[in-house]
Amino acid sequence: MGSGLTTAGLISSGWGESAKAEAAPISDFGISAPPDDENPRSCRPEDPLAALMDGNKRFVAAWRQKDKATTMAARAEAMAGLWQHDCFLSADVLSTGQAPWAGILSCADSRVSPEWVFDAAPSDLFVVRSAGNTAFDDAIASMEFTVSALNTPLIMVMGHSACGAVNAARNDAPLTPLLEQLVTPIRSSLTPGEDLEAAVKGNARYTAQQLSQRSTVLAEAVNKRQLKIVASYFDIHSGTVTLL
Repeated sequence: MGSGLTTAGLISSGWGESAKAEAAPISDFGISAPPDDENPRSCRPEDPLAALMDGNKRFVAAWRQKDKATTMAARAEAMAGLWQHDCFLSADVLSTGQAPWAGILSCADSRVSPEWVFDAAPSDLFVVRSAGNTAFDDAIASMEFTVSALNTPLIMVMGHSACGAVNAARNDAPLTPLLEQLVTPIRSSLTPGEDLEAAVKGNARYTAQQLSQRSTVLAEAVNKRQLKIVASYFDIHSGTVTLL
């Protein structure tokens, strides 16, 4: 998973370590430390949730400016303003390990890239994507990894406007067996008569609840206040992420 961890290092990291605990020395993983004080944790913000929302504000500003432009070149120029305020680690540091400060469980929709939506630099976010942003087994296991092994203190489940997976779950159209399997968890979150936006928001909340309900690792971290799990909704038209 690109962590720089050995199996022994993963086991010794412990499931219940504090999210604020220092990462194990790089030398423990058999890799030489960089020549200065920069390390994989150097870019961690004090308030990860605030950092996400601040990044989205920057994205929204660029997104709206882009929509005012009348040419492709002008749109590209508007979006080029992103990644101007991020903390970028060197390749030497990134090769020693990772310390993402937020985990994002989002839809696989091509319009919903978390790194883009939150104006985040490489190594900031630990991202799992699947149609409908459901709490499937591999997603839960991945989030257990980032919380327990990498001490990630925040998980955000992000639904989005015009979600095709949620819309498919609301309809009776025939699906392939695998697609039917994919949307079944979404159907568990639906309320009769609700519109698509309400269904997407309800599904995001349901998934966030499922993470801690189905994982003792995540539940323990939440109970110890080492982890916060939140749900959110991304509006494609405005670019805005709203906490639910």
